[in-house]
Amino acid sequence: MARWGMPTPPAFRKGPIDRGVTNIRNTSSPHWRAWLMPQFRCLVPATSFCEPTDAADPATGKKVLTWFALDEDRPLFAFAGIWCTWRGIRGTQKNPVEGEHMLYGFLTTAPNAVVAPVHSKAMPAILTTEAECDAWLSVEPAEALKLQRPLLGGQLTIVARGEREDPPPAAVPNAAEPTLL
Repeated sequence: MARWGMPTPPAFRKGPIDRGVTNIRNTSSPHWRAWLMPQFRCLVPATSFCEPTDAADPATGKKVLTWFALDEDRPLFAFAGIWCTWRGIRGTQKNPVEGEHMLYGFLTTAPNAVVAPVHSKAMPAILTTEAECDAWLSVEPAEALKLQRPLLGGQLTIVARGEREDPPPAAVPNAAEPTLL
């Protein structure tokens, strides 16, 4: 079972427990370079993803969670992911776990026209076709990184707002686990 969150760049780490980096946007950083090779790329399956609003709701003081999918039926897609094995401390102050960990995260990019009004910072790099998934897993880094782009606005829709209420899809076993090839 992999833990979500790649190793934090040393300059940004605070304390002995590494909380990890889940969303990787700056792929030109030397910290990420080695993990962009094909043997460290993976697919992170998903049927939807959630982003909080940039601003809090004035009535509640809380950010509103907004769920995005390819369409209302929430078909399967993949985030462009990377993975590694890493030795160190993960977990919490109360329950630190020291040792070797299999870690993963996924690439993000600028938000598209559907995501930007909700979350202006970023969105996941989403792969929607078998050809895109195959390319992500196999081509040289410069070619693979062309997939780190926002989907066209018409390729995503808002499917829910607020806390998640629907059960996880039965057709996607272990959907939180990356596919490592």
